Amino acid sequence: MPWAAEVILVEVTAAEATFSTTVGSQEIELPLVEVAPEISIALLICVDHGVGFAEKAGAELAELLRPFDVDIVASVATMGIPLAIEVTRALGLDDYVILHKTPKIHLADAVAEPVRSITTDAEQRLLFDRARIAAVAGKRVAVVDDVISTGGSSRAALNLIRRIGGDPVVFGALLTEGWQWREVLGEDVEKVRTLGAIPIFRHRPDGSLEEDWGPGAPWD
Repeated sequence: MPWAAEVILVEVTAAEATFSTTVGSQEIELPLVEVAPEISIALLICVDHGVGFAEKAGAELAELLRPFDVDIVASVATMGIPLAIEVTRALGLDDYVILHKTPKIHLADAVAEPVRSITTDAEQRLLFDRARIAAVAGKRVAVVDDVISTGGSSRAALNLIRRIGGDPVVFGALLTEGWQWREVLGEDVEKVRTLGAIPIFRHRPDGSLEEDWGPGAPWD
């Protein structure tokens, strides 16, 4: 994927703006949402784009993951669930596991990993049902999610899979956002396979938005 230079979105305000991008072979329009003072993001809600979008994106992502010969797919609830299903189906597998953020009755004794997200200031936890450990322990795992943004949730997911004995050999995402995730993931950045990339957006004094792709050299 080519590295994009900064681009000014002239005469477009944060309240009005959307961002056009591609996810694999599909073109989509994403709303821009302010998440911090003077910073907006292009918001991908996978379930808002329909069954056909998820099916095609899952199949295309699965082709990027196929060379890693994975045994099982893992994802983070709730937005990652449709993607986990489609990637699992496309890979010809019949099982997937979900890392939860919301405590439920069957997760009272869950294996937990702390996580911070770009959309909340509060520390959360990823929870894994101990009854499902056997499905992951000793297996080659593909972790998938809709977007890798700051990398906090992605880092926690990889840590949790390792804690329960799985080997996360690849991390697949529909989109990466900005650049901070690369620093947070460290050596695991080499595991990332994605169908697209989007910047973060900085607010200018005149109300327009500037794409910020961050520092660094081009990458694929």
